[in-house]
Amino acid sequence: MLKEAEIKEQIIAAQKLDWKKILSHTWVVKNIPFFLFLTLLAILYIYNGHYADKLVLKINTTEKKIKELEYEYKTIKSDVIFRSKASELIKAVAPLGLKELTAPPVLLRGDEIKK
Repeated sequence: MLKEAEIKEQIIAAQKLDWKKILSHTWVVKNIPFFLFLTLLAILYIYNGHYADKLVLKINTTEKKIKELEYEYKTIKSDVIFRSKASELIKAVAPLGLKELTAPPVLLRGDEIKK
């Protein structure tokens, strides 16, 4: 039993020593390029998140503007169609003194004009 306990203690002691070796000054200095690489990846990840947020906001703003312009177009189009009706045109030109023709238009021919 003592041997098993001693072996366990030696393994635990060896594991503790391994951590000290891993986190030594030379190991940290040797892995500085890797840490810089990880830092660069983290910065790019954060930048990508901010860029995506800005892009989504810009897309939403543009979609809202497009919808507003579409509604404005439909309103103006329906107004133009309404005003181009014959009855509405008669009402619009009445203050100018223009009236609707009651007789059909006369067709003029070139030979009638010469006489």
